[in-house]
Amino acid sequence: MSDRDQYGGNPNMQSPHGQDQPVHVTVIEHCFVPLSDGTRLAARIWMPSDAPHQPVPAILEYIPYGKRVGTRARDEPMHHWFAAHGYAAVRVDLRGSGESDGLLADEYLEQELRDGVEVIDWIAAQSWCSGHVGLMGKSWGGFNALQIAALRPSPLKAVITVCSTDDRYSDDIHYMGGCLLNDSLWWGSIMLAYQARPGDGALIGESWRKQWLDRIRHMPFWPALWLRQQRRSDYWRHGSVCENFAAIETPVMAVGGWMDAYSNAVPRLLAGLKVPRLGLIGPWAHQYPHDGRPGPAIGFLQEALRWFDHWLKSFETGVMNEPMLRAYIEEWSAPATWRDPAPGRWVAEPIWPSPRVTPRPYRISADGLRTTPAMRAELMLRSPQWTGASCGEWMGTGVPGEMPGDQRMDDGMSMTFDSKPLGARVEILGAPEIDLDVMSDQPVAQLCARLCDVAPDGSSRRVSYGVLNLTHRASHAEPQPLEAGQFHRVRVKLNDCGYAFRAGHRIRLALSTAYWPLLWPAPAAATLTISTEDAILLMPVRAPRAEDGLIRFADATHGPMAPTTKVSAGHFGREVKYDLVTGVASYVTRGEGGLFGEGVLRYDELGTTVDHCLRRELTIHAQDPLSARYQLVQSDDLHRNGSHFRIATKTAMSATKDEFHLSGDLDAFENGVRAAGNSWREVIERDLV
Repeated sequence: MSDRDQYGGNPNMQSPHGQDQPVHVTVIEHCFVPLSDGTRLAARIWMPSDAPHQPVPAILEYIPYGKRVGTRARDEPMHHWFAAHGYAAVRVDLRGSGESDGLLADEYLEQELRDGVEVIDWIAAQSWCSGHVGLMGKSWGGFNALQIAALRPSPLKAVITVCSTDDRYSDDIHYMGGCLLNDSLWWGSIMLAYQARPGDGALIGESWRKQWLDRIRHMPFWPALWLRQQRRSDYWRHGSVCENFAAIETPVMAVGGWMDAYSNAVPRLLAGLKVPRLGLIGPWAHQYPHDGRPGPAIGFLQEALRWFDHWLKSFETGVMNEPMLRAYIEEWSAPATWRDPAPGRWVAEPIWPSPRVTPRPYRISADGLRTTPAMRAELMLRSPQWTGASCGEWMGTGVPGEMPGDQRMDDGMSMTFDSKPLGARVEILGAPEIDLDVMSDQPVAQLCARLCDVAPDGSSRRVSYGVLNLTHRASHAEPQPLEAGQFHRVRVKLNDCGYAFRAGHRIRLALSTAYWPLLWPAPAAATLTISTEDAILLMPVRAPRAEDGLIRFADATHGPMAPTTKVSAGHFGREVKYDLVTGVASYVTRGEGGLFGEGVLRYDELGTTVDHCLRRELTIHAQDPLSARYQLVQSDDLHRNGSHFRIATKTAMSATKDEFHLSGDLDAFENGVRAAGNSWREVIERDLV
């Protein structure tokens, strides 16, 4: 065990002793949290140096990515900051990850949640802890924060969940609207590399190599775990706190970003929970808001401190006087694959759902979006399989090139419905929906709906989108094939958004039967017939408030950064190609020197260098959904204590009409010699997907 004593904190911030004074921070680089079954979980702890004599509340973050190296660059400035402001910040690796004991078999298992409860109890019992614990996390840590809160550990007094969801089937990286997200293979491949990294023998001891080889030998083939569960079964209900919001009795702050894929959960949590709760949605991608891109980033750590001070220290911080939802309304800017900052302003809603947001119907007709009744028409739609190349990434990560670009090309391969030029500004906050009758000539089909803002010059910016596997039109748990020659009433909910359409612009609804490379295609190219009789687009129109524009946040801040050196620059590339001879489109992304081209980094305190590279390619023929192919190749290099470890993976996916075919290969090398590996070949039956 080692610790480091550093100066930190804002001298103008009140200390836990109630005096304006700087706070010194002790960092415990590594310790083990013992569990009742003998397993030890690895922890890194930041705390005020006098906490052993004057105990403080604790803030726990509990994730599987490796505290030593995996998230060090992000952990250090955030958790050090909390410690400098009167908290013990505890970052723990899940069982089977990082330097922790054991094996990790899947996401959000009951074992993971039970372990989390034990960790909270252990923290509360330490001499440096006051007995009150907060739980905070982003993504995986935001998921399990809600799930552990539902188990009601007595020391847990407040939760902050960032970029997470209450519904694991509807709003995670695996499925959307009953359609298979291609990012499920991407994420599963990333997990192969992350979980195959060796723990640090300097912390674990002589057993590190056995632990490393055991993990590779027992590694689950992550993408196959999720592809076997194509319906909203008990597998997905587990960990979906929307199944019983009442189980959560701990105050919750829910945070998201419009460029992230998880912002839908924030309004649902505000509407479903009964505990004290706040929501915050900015323009950001999948990041903590003090690092938020696209900007503006905000003083999120100060907001978190107000929250935890109120619930863990009983300080009067005014945080519960804030409106229930603070959200960023984005304004028009020309469509581009990157913009930073995002133009717009903050607004507030005292309660959610808000009585100030009302559904405004637009009738979907053969001559566009109308506010008056239209004659019935039947319109036929069949999109090229490569429709969607301008979709951007399903989950933004805050790097250039990932936003949806100009939609005109995808609009041209879709059926579009335009409003007349708007006579006045129209502001929306919430989830647009479409409600219409659809007939398919195939038993399985997809419908994608995009809401776009069309400028007077014709440029088209995507505002929101939603997709539906039409066999899931009535239920994600019990899908039913489409019946030929029969119209089916369907409702497609688009992603929640906050946006203002300018006067003179047009609202566009674009419908397509494919959305590649975001979605894996249906097994056959379907032709849909859309009836415009009673076809409706519902827009969540928000009436402005006098208080709009008065919302302010402190500037973004953080503690001292982890000392790092950029060994070499990285590169990130993204391209789409259409072969007009073969009819095949390819979508390629490359991250060199980091998944997103951030460069090869050395953690100076550890003498450890990390270099992670990935290339993914998705190809499809315009008319043949069974031509779809997806391949990812990655390498993850770790240089530590004179040793070089390399994890190399290759995963691929294709499909027939009735089956998915998945393959994966993992090879682990130590100093150029293959030390271990694993291979998988899976054939999984398609279940109306």
